[in-house]
Amino acid sequence: MKKALFIIVLVLLIDQISKIYIKTNFFYGEEVVVFDWFRIHFIENNGMAWGAEFGGKAGKLFLTIFRLFAITGIGYWLYTSVKKKAHTILIVAISLIFAGAMGNIIDSVFYGTIFNTPGGLNIATLFSDKPYGKLFFGKVVDMLYFPMWSGNLPSWIPFYGGKPFTFFNAIFNVADTAISTGVGLLIVFNKKVFPKEV
Repeated sequence: MKKALFIIVLVLLIDQISKIYIKTNFFYGEEVVVFDWFRIHFIENNGMAWGAEFGGKAGKLFLTIFRLFAITGIGYWLYTSVKKKAHTILIVAISLIFAGAMGNIIDSVFYGTIFNTPGGLNIATLFSDKPYGKLFFGKVVDMLYFPMWSGNLPSWIPFYGGKPFTFFNAIFNVADTAISTGVGLLIVFNKKVFPKEV
């Protein structure tokens, strides 16, 4: 459990420090080119994958509450896995998923109440007297962007041929990376972490 807690705390610290730094030092939409294939690009979203939105404020509230229930289930899964002395890879994977989910939940639950703007013409101020939202209505901060290739697709590709395309065009954060890594470990090491009972 100590190793699991270490992973969770480490991921949460890196995630929240990076988000708060970006939020309080970048204009919304500002981009810094680190390499041609890696950029820091500040955007925000309501917390769904690929920035998708549904149902307005009610949808946002439902999503946040759903995540709180989901994180409770993931936490219980981690606890029981540790108690059963499950494979180390399983413990690491669940810890990463838990930490990533918690990182984005912190944004969704609290950021609307502690920052004065979700972006725009001004750089946000932490612990503002005039926050941009309410509890459970914060936006998730994203900044990691890896546009490894941009160009027009070959014309022979159905539907998308000849159109401009960027790989990889998603912008994400450390929490998303932790979740993806955890899920990836479960997929790659499926037979080790979920052995069949003889």
